[in-house]
Amino acid sequence: MALRGDTMKIYDISQEVFSCAVYPGDPKPKKQTLCATARGDLYNLTAFSMCAHNGTHIDAPFHFLGDGSTVEQMALSIFVGDCFVARHTGGVSAADAQAILARAGEAERSLIAGDATVTAEAAEVFASAGIRLLGNEGQTVGPESGPMQVHLILLSRGIALLEGIVLTDIPEGRYFLSAAPLKLAGSDGAPCRAYLAAWE
Repeated sequence: MALRGDTMKIYDISQEVFSCAVYPGDPKPKKQTLCATARGDLYNLTAFSMCAHNGTHIDAPFHFLGDGSTVEQMALSIFVGDCFVARHTGGVSAADAQAILARAGEAERSLIAGDATVTAEAAEVFASAGIRLLGNEGQTVGPESGPMQVHLILLSRGIALLEGIVLTDIPEGRYFLSAAPLKLAGSDGAPCRAYLAAWE
């Protein structure tokens, strides 16, 4: 991490779950009120159901690879540590990916802010660089119309994907990332409460 000042600022980069974005065709989160003090119950109690890929979530290799790691098999260190936020609009080319990595320096995690789509060529650059995590604001890292190739390139190299993050007001630069997923055994993905920290 870069030199730290006395003040830490935390940026919440997660979507609210019940109003979150949902990949086309996936089920939406559902909330059920089991008990409510407003109707005379002694306490409030909520149940919910959701797809593992709703809102802000991670993709594990098992998402596209039958023999890939599931969520609980992935090291937590993948999701916590130095991170670089880059701003980009449109397709991320191989040259764009190289430029992002150059600005990221030694950070092993890169997040792409803006309406950006990672191309297969860019995915190859990120994968060859040995990063541990790649994230973006969309509900999928690759093209929504055909995300499989980009996912296979990255997930087959053990690179975790952090999708559906909110980086609207985040300046480009270095941060500390925490995006630990829920420990869902055998799952191909999991929601997470992701945040960035910076020392001023």
